[in-house]
Amino acid sequence: MRCIMRRWLAASLVAGGAMAAEAAPDSSLRPAQRPVLFDHGGQGEGIQLAVATALRPAARPAVPPPLEPELAAADLNFQGWIKAFRDRAISQGVSAPVLDSAFSGVSYDAEVIRRDRNQSEFTKTIWDYLDSAVSDLRVKNGKAAMQAQRARLDQIESAYGVEKEIVVAIWGLESSYGTFRGKMDVVRSLATLAFDGRRGAFFEGQLVAALKILQAGDVAARKMTGSWAGAMGHTQFIPTSYLDYAVDFTGDGKRDIWSDNPADALASTAAYLKKFGWVKGQPWGVEVSLPEGFDYTLADREIEKPPSEWAALGIKGLDGRPVADHGPAAILLPAGSAGAAFMIFGNFAVLERYNTADAYVIGVGHLADRIKGGAPIHGSWPRGDRALTLSEREEMQQRLTQAGFDTDGIDGKIGPKTIGAVRAFQVAKGLTPDGYASLQLLQKLR
Repeated sequence: MRCIMRRWLAASLVAGGAMAAEAAPDSSLRPAQRPVLFDHGGQGEGIQLAVATALRPAARPAVPPPLEPELAAADLNFQGWIKAFRDRAISQGVSAPVLDSAFSGVSYDAEVIRRDRNQSEFTKTIWDYLDSAVSDLRVKNGKAAMQAQRARLDQIESAYGVEKEIVVAIWGLESSYGTFRGKMDVVRSLATLAFDGRRGAFFEGQLVAALKILQAGDVAARKMTGSWAGAMGHTQFIPTSYLDYAVDFTGDGKRDIWSDNPADALASTAAYLKKFGWVKGQPWGVEVSLPEGFDYTLADREIEKPPSEWAALGIKGLDGRPVADHGPAAILLPAGSAGAAFMIFGNFAVLERYNTADAYVIGVGHLADRIKGGAPIHGSWPRGDRALTLSEREEMQQRLTQAGFDTDGIDGKIGPKTIGAVRAFQVAKGLTPDGYASLQLLQKLR
């Protein structure tokens, strides 16, 4: 669905495809990069003036080395693809001058394809992910970032009804509070991915959207930078989401999510969440304790009850009291019966519109709680386990299907159908039916 933000990147972190939801590094700085918590403004003018008035003639640009034959052939085909794409883009309302500017000097990027090919095999367990996503350093930096932007964030919260801590947490996971926004040329990356064809239609649509952003004048072509997959700015909007939901919060006539000033990006994130139903005052989720003898078949996203009914079944907050009634809630066990348990509310699903991975949503929600002063997750994790590889996830789906527990396809993604099949297998074998796709379960299937 076009409006779903970065949804194509969001395979489950616990069971595959961690690239989309991978938290930015804990370190606030890379070499030669300063923290970006506010707009420093105007510093580039002095540098430009020094170059313009230098007496020494400018050195000739170095002649680039010749491309390797295979890369040269790919680039030749890529340039032919651009010529054909040009007509398709013009038919969708992109002007010829914008196309000329956008594709000036643009060549095939083999690194983008390498990253796209390799992403699905890199996995993390949820506890490894949260160790990074909600580290003490990231919490500390989040508090500092919120303090630096407090006036703007208060205005954004007032305007959109989305808590400032949630907005800051997304900022923290997507770009480490603006310090890792991505430096890759978005037009080049998206064109390379569209040309590649594996998900060509999707990326061509994103490329057309990027060109329309350029046409609107919000950013110059070579300043439209982001991740290798085309996610842009402080909170990593893809181009179609930018067109649909980005806002000009500063009132300067541009929706600028790329600059050092994060105001437009943070407001755009709040506007996005509000659009999809964020309820102020409702938690994303609450860590809970389960009673002895809990029926694990009830830990299903499709089963929702008011917190009072869950309390009647013995499910309470860590303080031993019933969870406050914030509306219908489900029980989530992201690492099965051996891990922490959460009671999740409607705002959990809103965060999923940003990224569908449970680990990402828990990371955002828990980081927001910690920035606000909340405690670390209390429950333990099965740290002796490891994440399944892509081939192991596919094998699990194949073996479940062969055993009569249909996973609705073999794609290596542990989604609702596969979780349901795992649970049905566990019931049939007298195992704890928590739906957790673990290595131990795969060994039993073997």
